[in-house]
Amino acid sequence: MREALDKALNQLIEESLRMLSLVREMTQKATEALVEGDRAKAQEVIGKDQEVDALELKIENEAITLIARHQPVASDLRLIFTVIKALTDLERSGDYAMHVAEDAFVLAQEPPLKRYVTLPEMGRRLLEMMDTLAKAVAERDPELARQVLSMDDQVDALYEEVSRELLTYMMEDPRTITKALTLMRVARSYERLGDHLENIAERVIYWLTGEVYKAPEDVY
Repeated sequence: MREALDKALNQLIEESLRMLSLVREMTQKATEALVEGDRAKAQEVIGKDQEVDALELKIENEAITLIARHQPVASDLRLIFTVIKALTDLERSGDYAMHVAEDAFVLAQEPPLKRYVTLPEMGRRLLEMMDTLAKAVAERDPELARQVLSMDDQVDALYEEVSRELLTYMMEDPRTITKALTLMRVARSYERLGDHLENIAERVIYWLTGEVYKAPEDVY
Protein backbone atom coordinates (compact mmCIF):
# COMPACT_ATOMS: atom_id res chain seq x y z
CA MET A 1 0.00 0.00 0.00
CA ARG A 2 2.76 2.41 0.99
CA GLU A 3 4.81 1.47 -2.05
CA ALA A 4 1.88 2.19 -4.38
CA LEU A 5 1.27 5.55 -2.70
CA ASP A 6 4.93 6.54 -2.97
CA LYS A 7 4.94 5.61 -6.64
CA ALA A 8 1.84 7.71 -7.29
CA LEU A 9 3.26 10.67 -5.35
CA ASN A 10 6.54 10.50 -7.26
CA GLN A 11 4.64 10.44 -10.55
CA LEU A 12 2.70 13.51 -9.44
CA ILE A 13 5.96 15.35 -8.73
CA GLU A 14 7.55 14.25 -12.02
CA GLU A 15 4.59 15.43 -14.08
CA SER A 16 4.51 18.76 -12.22
CA LEU A 17 8.19 19.23 -13.01
CA ARG A 18 7.43 18.38 -16.63
CA MET A 19 4.79 21.12 -16.67
CA LEU A 20 7.29 23.55 -15.16
CA SER A 21 9.83 22.55 -17.82
CA LEU A 22 7.27 23.23 -20.54
CA VAL A 23 6.57 26.70 -19.14
CA ARG A 24 10.32 27.29 -18.99
CA GLU A 25 10.68 26.34 -22.66
CA MET A 26 7.84 28.70 -23.58
CA THR A 27 9.42 31.55 -21.62
CA GLN A 28 12.83 31.02 -23.19
CA LYS A 29 11.48 30.83 -26.73
CA ALA A 30 9.17 33.81 -26.21
CA THR A 31 12.18 35.86 -25.11
CA GLU A 32 14.18 34.68 -28.11
CA ALA A 33 11.28 35.57 -30.39
CA LEU A 34 11.21 39.07 -28.88
CA VAL A 35 14.95 39.67 -29.22
CA GLU A 36 15.32 38.07 -32.65
CA GLY A 37 12.06 39.37 -34.11
CA ASP A 38 11.22 35.75 -34.93
CA ARG A 39 7.50 35.45 -35.68
CA ALA A 40 7.70 31.69 -36.32
CA LYS A 41 9.19 31.11 -32.89
CA ALA A 42 6.51 33.30 -31.33
CA GLN A 43 3.84 31.20 -33.05
CA GLU A 44 5.46 28.04 -31.72
CA VAL A 45 5.16 29.34 -28.15
CA ILE A 46 1.52 30.31 -28.66
CA GLY A 47 0.77 26.79 -29.85
CA LYS A 48 2.30 25.20 -26.76
CA ASP A 49 -0.15 26.87 -24.39
CA GLN A 50 -2.67 24.13 -25.13
CA GLU A 51 -0.13 21.54 -24.00
CA VAL A 52 0.19 23.30 -20.65
CA ASP A 53 -3.59 23.42 -20.23
CA ALA A 54 -3.94 19.73 -21.06
CA LEU A 55 -1.17 18.77 -18.65
CA GLU A 56 -2.77 20.83 -15.88
CA LEU A 57 -6.03 18.93 -16.26
CA LYS A 58 -4.24 15.55 -16.39
CA ILE A 59 -2.25 16.18 -13.21
CA GLU A 60 -5.26 17.55 -11.34
CA ASN A 61 -7.31 14.47 -12.20
CA GLU A 62 -4.46 12.20 -11.08
CA ALA A 63 -4.18 14.08 -7.78
CA ILE A 64 -7.90 13.73 -7.10
CA THR A 65 -7.82 10.03 -7.98
CA LEU A 66 -4.83 9.56 -5.68
CA ILE A 67 -6.72 11.09 -2.75
CA ALA A 68 -9.77 8.90 -3.36
CA ARG A 69 -7.80 5.69 -3.85
CA HIS A 70 -5.12 5.97 -1.15
CA GLN A 71 -6.64 8.38 1.41
CA PRO A 72 -3.23 9.92 2.24
CA VAL A 73 -2.65 11.82 5.47
CA ALA A 74 -0.17 14.31 7.00
CA SER A 75 2.80 15.24 4.80
CA ASP A 76 1.56 13.18 1.84
CA LEU A 77 -1.70 15.11 1.79
CA ARG A 78 0.25 18.35 2.12
CA LEU A 79 2.22 17.42 -1.01
CA ILE A 80 -0.93 16.66 -3.00
CA PHE A 81 -2.60 19.94 -2.06
CA THR A 82 0.63 21.79 -2.85
CA VAL A 83 0.60 20.30 -6.35
CA ILE A 84 -3.08 21.09 -6.89
CA LYS A 85 -2.63 24.71 -5.82
CA ALA A 86 0.59 25.12 -7.80
CA LEU A 87 -1.10 23.91 -10.98
CA THR A 88 -3.08 27.13 -11.28
CA ASP A 89 0.08 29.21 -10.95
CA LEU A 90 1.89 27.08 -13.52
CA GLU A 91 -0.99 27.41 -15.96
CA ARG A 92 -1.06 31.18 -15.50
CA SER A 93 2.73 31.30 -15.94
CA GLY A 94 2.28 29.58 -19.28
CA ASP A 95 -0.38 32.14 -20.19
CA TYR A 96 2.02 35.01 -19.51
CA ALA A 97 4.78 33.37 -21.55
CA MET A 98 2.23 33.09 -24.36
CA HIS A 99 1.33 36.79 -23.94
CA VAL A 100 5.01 37.70 -24.36
CA ALA A 101 5.08 35.63 -27.55
CA GLU A 102 1.91 37.31 -28.85
CA ASP A 103 3.40 40.75 -28.30
CA ALA A 104 6.72 39.62 -29.78
CA PHE A 105 4.83 38.52 -32.90
CA VAL A 106 3.32 42.02 -33.26
CA LEU A 107 6.57 43.82 -32.50
CA ALA A 108 8.45 41.73 -35.09
CA GLN A 109 6.50 43.38 -37.89
CA GLU A 110 8.41 46.66 -37.46
CA PRO A 111 11.95 47.73 -36.52
CA PRO A 112 12.52 47.62 -32.74
CA LEU A 113 12.14 50.76 -30.66
CA LYS A 114 15.63 50.11 -29.31
CA ARG A 115 18.03 47.28 -28.65
CA TYR A 116 16.39 45.14 -26.00
CA VAL A 117 18.48 44.79 -22.85
CA THR A 118 16.33 44.86 -19.72
CA LEU A 119 13.46 42.78 -21.09
CA PRO A 120 15.61 39.77 -22.06
CA GLU A 121 17.34 40.12 -18.69
CA MET A 122 13.93 39.74 -17.05
CA GLY A 123 13.38 36.62 -19.14
CA ARG A 124 16.77 35.24 -18.10
CA ARG A 125 16.04 35.82 -14.41
CA LEU A 126 12.73 34.01 -14.77
CA LEU A 127 14.52 31.01 -16.27
CA GLU A 128 16.86 31.02 -13.27
CA MET A 129 13.86 31.12 -10.95
CA MET A 130 12.34 28.09 -12.69
CA ASP A 131 15.62 26.17 -12.61
CA THR A 132 16.02 26.87 -8.89
CA LEU A 133 12.41 25.94 -8.23
CA ALA A 134 12.77 22.65 -10.09
CA LYS A 135 15.91 21.86 -8.09
CA ALA A 136 14.15 22.74 -4.83
CA VAL A 137 11.40 20.24 -5.65
CA ALA A 138 13.72 17.52 -6.92
CA GLU A 139 16.06 17.81 -3.92
CA ARG A 140 13.32 18.55 -1.36
CA ASP A 141 15.26 21.67 -0.36
CA PRO A 142 13.24 24.51 1.24
CA GLU A 143 16.25 26.85 1.23
CA LEU A 144 16.36 26.73 -2.56
CA ALA A 145 12.66 27.57 -2.60
CA ARG A 146 13.40 30.60 -0.40
CA GLN A 147 16.02 31.70 -2.92
CA VAL A 148 13.27 31.87 -5.53
CA LEU A 149 11.44 34.42 -3.36
CA SER A 150 14.43 36.77 -3.30
CA MET A 151 15.01 36.27 -7.03
CA ASP A 152 11.51 37.57 -7.72
CA ASP A 153 12.54 40.85 -6.06
CA GLN A 154 15.18 41.22 -8.78
CA VAL A 155 12.56 40.70 -11.50
CA ASP A 156 10.37 43.36 -9.86
CA ALA A 157 13.28 45.81 -9.82
CA LEU A 158 13.91 45.23 -13.53
CA TYR A 159 10.22 45.79 -14.21
CA GLU A 160 10.37 49.18 -12.51
CA GLU A 161 13.52 50.03 -14.47
CA VAL A 162 12.08 49.21 -17.88
CA SER A 163 8.79 50.96 -17.08
CA ARG A 164 10.60 54.20 -16.25
CA GLU A 165 12.67 53.93 -19.41
CA LEU A 166 9.66 53.38 -21.65
CA LEU A 167 7.74 56.23 -20.06
CA THR A 168 10.67 58.50 -20.91
CA TYR A 169 10.53 57.36 -24.54
CA MET A 170 6.82 58.13 -24.76
CA MET A 171 7.19 61.57 -23.19
CA GLU A 172 10.06 62.54 -25.46
CA ASP A 173 8.54 61.22 -28.69
CA PRO A 174 4.78 60.53 -28.95
CA ARG A 175 5.42 58.47 -32.10
CA THR A 176 6.85 55.74 -29.88
CA ILE A 177 3.74 55.41 -27.71
CA THR A 178 2.14 52.40 -29.42
CA LYS A 179 5.34 50.37 -29.50
CA ALA A 180 6.36 51.43 -26.01
CA LEU A 181 3.00 50.40 -24.58
CA THR A 182 3.38 46.96 -26.16
CA LEU A 183 6.82 46.63 -24.59
CA MET A 184 5.40 47.70 -21.23
CA ARG A 185 2.85 44.91 -21.60
CA VAL A 186 5.71 42.48 -22.20
CA ALA A 187 7.44 43.70 -19.05
CA ARG A 188 4.20 43.33 -17.10
CA SER A 189 3.78 39.76 -18.36
CA TYR A 190 7.29 38.91 -17.16
CA GLU A 191 6.62 40.54 -13.79
CA ARG A 192 3.36 38.64 -13.28
CA LEU A 193 5.01 35.38 -14.36
CA GLY A 194 7.57 35.94 -11.61
CA ASP A 195 4.78 36.49 -9.08
CA HIS A 196 3.26 33.12 -9.94
CA LEU A 197 6.64 31.41 -9.57
CA GLU A 198 6.95 33.07 -6.18
CA ASN A 199 3.58 31.61 -5.20
CA ILE A 200 4.75 28.14 -6.17
CA ALA A 201 7.94 28.58 -4.13
CA GLU A 202 5.86 29.52 -1.08
CA ARG A 203 3.78 26.37 -1.52
CA VAL A 204 6.89 24.23 -1.87
CA ILE A 205 8.14 25.66 1.43
CA TYR A 206 4.81 24.75 3.02
CA TRP A 207 5.01 21.21 1.63
CA LEU A 208 8.54 20.65 2.91
CA THR A 209 8.36 22.43 6.27
CA GLY A 210 4.72 23.05 7.14
CA GLU A 211 5.60 26.74 7.29
CA VAL A 212 3.01 29.08 5.80
CA TYR A 213 4.76 32.00 4.13
CA LYS A 214 2.98 34.82 2.35
CA ALA A 215 4.97 37.49 0.52
CA PRO A 216 3.26 40.86 -0.07
CA GLU A 217 1.01 41.14 -3.13
CA ASP A 218 0.73 37.41 -3.79
CA VAL A 219 -1.05 36.40 -6.98
CA TYR A 220 -3.82 33.80 -6.81
